[in-house]
Amino acid sequence: MDIVIIPAGVPRKPGMTRDDLFNINAGIVKTLCEGIAKCCPKAIVNLISNPVNSTVPIAAEVFKKVGTYDPKRLLGVTMLDVVRANTFVAEVLGLDPREVDVPVVGGHAGVTILPLLSQVKPSCSLTPTEIDYLTDRIQNGGTEVVEAKTGAGSATLSMAYAAAKFADACLRGLRGDAGVIECAYVASTVTELPFFASKVRLGRAGIEEIYSLGPLNEYERAGLEKAKKELAGSIQKGVSFVRK
Repeated sequence: MDIVIIPAGVPRKPGMTRDDLFNINAGIVKTLCEGIAKCCPKAIVNLISNPVNSTVPIAAEVFKKVGTYDPKRLLGVTMLDVVRANTFVAEVLGLDPREVDVPVVGGHAGVTILPLLSQVKPSCSLTPTEIDYLTDRIQNGGTEVVEAKTGAGSATLSMAYAAAKFADACLRGLRGDAGVIECAYVASTVTELPFFASKVRLGRAGIEEIYSLGPLNEYERAGLEKAKKELAGSIQKGVSFVRK
């Protein structure tokens, strides 16, 4: 395989956080990654199984153990956060979501999801009330769906759309298309954390370039500190799972 997409695992039920899925999904991801290391160690891996903040570090540790780890080929899929952000911001601005681009950085759960609303394209000025509303809705979009489905699962159609969109971007990168830039949760030096989601340029080797966060306003800087604090614990939990 050139590309492996991992959506396997159990979905959330009302009252569950993505972290509550850890015990089941961590084992599934570990087993699948052992298979990847054996059968197609050079494949680009798109990891969707939650909690992504922990499952990407799990995959990295599995690959390190067997000596096949290439950080450029392991990507946690946070595209659904971007799709939601583009949609909700477009609603507020009265635009078509396909014309809106919101960078979403950090991780893929609650406060670790940090939409950079000061960097929205096309540039716009949102009120503090709109920023609060949008940040909260983007961070809790998944929970909104889980609660609406009252126990019948979590986001499926929107996740499938985001997964296909991201896989397509990876394939365009593999084909050698220029300027393929998407947000993803990857091994990174953008912050002091070993993994972080930000914009990356995709190419023949997987990740060709990781972009810095750009200028943040005070609201985003405060959000970043909150995100990093929670993310650090989730990363460590994933690493410990494989090392124990």
